[in-house]
Amino acid sequence: MGRVTIKDKTFETFIPEEEILRRVKTVADRINVDMAGKNPLFLAVLNGAFVFAADLLRMITIPCEISFVKLASYEGTTSTGKVKEVIGINENLAGRTVVIVEDIVDTGLTMKQMVESLGTRQPESVHICTLLLKPDKLKVDLDIEYVAMEVPNEFILGYGLDYDQQGRQLRDIYTLVE
Repeated sequence: MGRVTIKDKTFETFIPEEEILRRVKTVADRINVDMAGKNPLFLAVLNGAFVFAADLLRMITIPCEISFVKLASYEGTTSTGKVKEVIGINENLAGRTVVIVEDIVDTGLTMKQMVESLGTRQPESVHICTLLLKPDKLKVDLDIEYVAMEVPNEFILGYGLDYDQQGRQLRDIYTLVE
């Protein structure tokens, strides 16, 4: 296992890039079948989902569009529980099939707020696609249709996910070494 040090913390490889890409392809294949004929709008949540969204979209074979929304609920290694929308959505969502692309769902509070917010714009449907899910941390009931991987309740870094804005560029996913 490889180790990296980011600022004051050490992390070790948890999921190698090859495994991540294999799982992303599995999710993309399902979306290609489920969304055929729908021209979905993928809404990638910045900053963390940008790497996942890029890899996912390159594996999508159906007509689609992508846009980005920026939400913030983390400080350092812990969720603040408070979500603030930083950059909103400019597209008309009325009658559209929307797929939220998120890096990680842990408590689900951010996702619940985003789904509710999108619902006010009259989309035909809203679907959730996440790279990582922490099922033991979920606090709200969510229908997360597309999950690349379930992970334990540990701090995760790399492949778009950060520690204090560092480490997003790492190709593998790492966990914190205590």
